[in-house]
Amino acid sequence: MIQAFLRLDTEAIDLSEKILNLTDANFDESVRGSPKLVVDCWAPWCGPCKMIAPTIEAMANDYKGKVVFAKLNTDEAPKTAMSLGILSIPTLIFFKDGTQIERLTGAHPRANIEAVLRKHFD
Repeated sequence: MIQAFLRLDTEAIDLSEKILNLTDANFDESVRGSPKLVVDCWAPWCGPCKMIAPTIEAMANDYKGKVVFAKLNTDEAPKTAMSLGILSIPTLIFFKDGTQIERLTGAHPRANIEAVLRKHFD
């Protein structure tokens, strides 16, 4: 039991280095401060969210320095989720220079996500 806790804690540390953790408190500042941002709106109980999580992690690593990836737990940030009009998760929201430019709802494959990145961020 202790080993699992330590493993989860280590994973959280590794994840935070690659992916921003957005909250109601830091959302607006993070969007304004990231010229190219992809926000993954998710919840811990969401199966499809868990399915795309490894893809988001891999892309955050592969696009490091070019595009910022962030996660917004809709259960922990209900104000922001409501203001964004999140009706289903996972939802990926693409921001360029602080403006929302596109969104994908559902568990999309990496190729679909990369097509949106190329369309807006190349």
